[in-house]
This record gives sequence, C-alpha cells and structure tokens, in this order.
Amino acid sequence: MKKLKNVWTSALLLLTLPACSQQQADGRNSAYDQLLRTLYHETVPVVQPAALATTLRQHPDSILLLDTRTPIEYKVSHLQGARFVDFDTYKTDEFAGVPRNRPVVVYCSVGYRSERVGERLKALGFTDVRNLYGGIFEWVNEGHTVYNAKGPTPDVHPYSPIWSPWLQRGNKTYK
Repeated sequence: MKKLKNVWTSALLLLTLPACSQQQADGRNSAYDQLLRTLYHETVPVVQPAALATTLRQHPDSILLLDTRTPIEYKVSHLQGARFVDFDTYKTDEFAGVPRNRPVVVYCSVGYRSERVGERLKALGFTDVRNLYGGIFEWVNEGHTVYNAKGPTPDVHPYSPIWSPWLQRGNKTYK
C-alpha cells in the first residue's frame, strides 16, 4: 500500500509540472516521459506510436487493437479499427475467439490502465502483447489520426481536467 501511495504522490507531483515547457531536442516531452516511468510497472512491453502507425499502414489487419478506456472516451475517439474493452469489466473478459498468438496492442489515455489489461491478457496465455507508449495522448501528440463513428476526428477525451495538460494536440472534449 505504501508503494502505491508513493507512486500516486509522484504522479501528482509530476502532474503539477508544466507539460508544454519540458521539450527535449527530439521533440519529446521529458516531463511526460518521467510521468510514464512513474506509472508503468514494466510488466508489458511498449510499442512507440510511430512504430505502431508504420505497422498499421503496412499491415492494417495484423494487430488487434484494444481500447481499454471508458465507453465515453472510446465514443469520442479511438484508433482506427480498435475494439473496445471496458476497463471496469476487463478482469472477467476471457477474450474468447481471439487466437493467443495474435499480436495485440492495448492502449488507454496514457498507458496505465492498458498495462493492467495487458497483464490480464498475458495471464490468459497471449504471447505477443504490447502497450502503446503514452497511450492515445502520445498517439495524438505525435500527429496520428483518431476516429469516431463518423470517421476521422480532432476530438480526444482527456480523461479528466487533471490529465488534460498532457494532451497537447487535438480538441479536448468530454462529450
């Protein structure tokens, strides 16, 4: 319990850093990277957004994308072709009918919730599970497209006002 408290204390401290003023020479946000290092348990390997985007362009059906956010977050926008997996009920989902050797990429807003789902998938015998580094926030921050039921959209659900500074591109919407 003490470790969990320390993680959340660290995360809250990092959230108070100005998200936009910590750019590295390569354009990456060092404060965001620090936050992610605090949140991730490193139990599920990550895939960088640019690498995933390249794979999806070359082989669009090769990866099963699982969006592990809430229904409203998914409705606002998601990666094209992503399947919704409700974070509140994933612990009981057996993912029936999905071959255990199929490559899977899980994602949420920043990667914390999706890492939990990735752990569940690995426990169920999935052999190739990755967590999208930085989640949908990093995906959009790097300029990749997200979709809703009507097609491409600039809208992204920032989870909460506390987390919204980490989403630097796109239209922040809670609808």
